[in-house]
Amino acid sequence: QVQLVESGGGLVQPGGSLTLSCAASGISVSFNAMGWYRQAPGKERDLVAGFTVAGRTNYADSVKDRFTISKISVKNTLYLQMNSLKPEDTAVYYCHAFKSGVDHWGKGTLVTVSS
Repeated sequence: QVQLVESGGGLVQPGGSLTLSCAASGISVSFNAMGWYRQAPGKERDLVAGFTVAGRTNYADSVKDRFTISKISVKNTLYLQMNSLKPEDTAVYYCHAFKSGVDHWGKGTLVTVSS
């Protein structure tokens, strides 16, 4: 059974940084497509950053050069380093994995960027 557990969200001032973590079980972060999505109030859930099965990364235009996705295989954990945060980055951030034709989601972690 796939489980994804996010952590690291919180309140941060504009210009600040946060690192989100996604601890995975039942799936390997090394061999599956995984990524981070976010959903702001009243908006759709959108891709923020992800790894393809081949290991390539892709980012939403709005976060390029500010956010970095990474993974540590021995910990089976996915990360999202977020720098230069803006109020418009405020959202619930979800860890996502795609395995055997099925989408798996964590419960999300709230990131609030506000002064």
